[in-house]
Amino acid sequence: MSELIFNRSRPGRRAGGLAPDSEESAADLPASCLRKSPPLLPEVSELDVVRHYTRLSQKNFSIDTHFYPLGSCTMKYNPRAANRLAMLEGFLSGHPLAPVRFKQGFLECVFELQEILQSVTGMSTVVLSPMAGAQGEFAGIAMMRRYHRSRGDAGRTEILVPDAAHGTNPASAIMGGFKVREIPTDREGDVDLGALKAAVGPATAGIMLTNPSTLGVFERRITDIATLVHGAGGLLYYDGANLNAILGRVRPGDMRFDILHLNLHKTFSTPHGGGGPGAAALGVSARLEPFLPIPFVGRDPTGGLRWIGEAERPDSIGRLSAFMGNAGVLLRAYAYTRLLGREGLRRVSAFAALNANYLARRLEAAGFELAFPRRRASHECIVTLRREAREYGVTAMDFAKRLLDHGMHAPTTYFPMLIPECLLIEPTETESRDTLDAFVEAMVQIRNEAVTDPGRVRAAPWTTPVRRLDDVRAAREPDLAWRPPGRELAPGA
Repeated sequence: MSELIFNRSRPGRRAGGLAPDSEESAADLPASCLRKSPPLLPEVSELDVVRHYTRLSQKNFSIDTHFYPLGSCTMKYNPRAANRLAMLEGFLSGHPLAPVRFKQGFLECVFELQEILQSVTGMSTVVLSPMAGAQGEFAGIAMMRRYHRSRGDAGRTEILVPDAAHGTNPASAIMGGFKVREIPTDREGDVDLGALKAAVGPATAGIMLTNPSTLGVFERRITDIATLVHGAGGLLYYDGANLNAILGRVRPGDMRFDILHLNLHKTFSTPHGGGGPGAAALGVSARLEPFLPIPFVGRDPTGGLRWIGEAERPDSIGRLSAFMGNAGVLLRAYAYTRLLGREGLRRVSAFAALNANYLARRLEAAGFELAFPRRRASHECIVTLRREAREYGVTAMDFAKRLLDHGMHAPTTYFPMLIPECLLIEPTETESRDTLDAFVEAMVQIRNEAVTDPGRVRAAPWTTPVRRLDDVRAAREPDLAWRPPGRELAPGA
């Protein structure tokens, strides 16, 4: 309650006190549109507002203030230079309906980004229409469906999805009108080839894979998988959420994928998870090119740049939004790739893998159990706390909450669900060895507390503005509306 701005409200206090009051702006409004009573707003000064929201912002966990090893989400520091370049006045003041002759600078940036990502991924064509990774997935599935139907192959109704997949994969497949068939992974984290052989057939439209997978390991038999699925007439879809691990080293196109999406807001500079806009790139092999969403940027015969639309792509799956992509996110990605260059992008994956493997081996040496101890980590590693839960009654969620008291955000908990008491840890390429060492030390301290004072760990966090919530109640009975004391909220309000 102390954090509510209404508690700072005082009658008659105003934020715009120097401006003269006026009722003229409402003179032309019909009486039916005018309020009968003033809105329930706090009466505060401008300085009260600034201080209130500044204090709230300082209570947030963020990349700018804390270590954020959220597995499979690439919560890494992103250079401010890319943001500054994307906010140049010439970009900010542009209008999407402006004639293309006035937008050549922006179109050149987008066109070059398409070509850079085409080179990085090994795909025949890359477009930047999707507004987020999930929309990129949906577009990819729509293209897969359109491809099979263009060949008169309407019997392909199944999408194969490994049991370690991101949850968006089966969701996108079902939204695209397909049935989902789950494929198990083996004890080493690879797709079970025997199960895959038994599953593929005339109904197989394709398979959706992340490589490296959410198990934190690289799929070693990817070419065998491609041979099996292609041999059955299906397509390979690449979920690019984990591209950070292989950037500049292994290309999905060379792994024989037919469709991919990349989360530009994970790998290419826009902060991920902050609630702002996302963006995705969508890449295809040559046989899927006719079905790409529109518009995208291409060259005209004079050498200039223009939008490629429906007239030239009659078999397109259509538009994904009113215009094309999130311009600011695309510009950040373009600036990021140009600032780093080819060798810089290779260093991203080198340090992402180095940090993950260093962290895995340090945690293992400290007595923690790795989910796949015989496998090399990709950009993330998995620790299972099943032993700690069994012996001390302290769960992965308890460790996660206690890490907040050490000034560190928790890794992903309980995903992938194949691993009991799972922590999926992604340090990213931007963290120092000192930070990784501090994380290991915090994990060791928490485990020591689990032995000597387990109740303290189970009751964590202790130092955050809000203590541990009842997650189920918070989801089912959210209380999101403020009302004056003693005043009930009207039904349906």
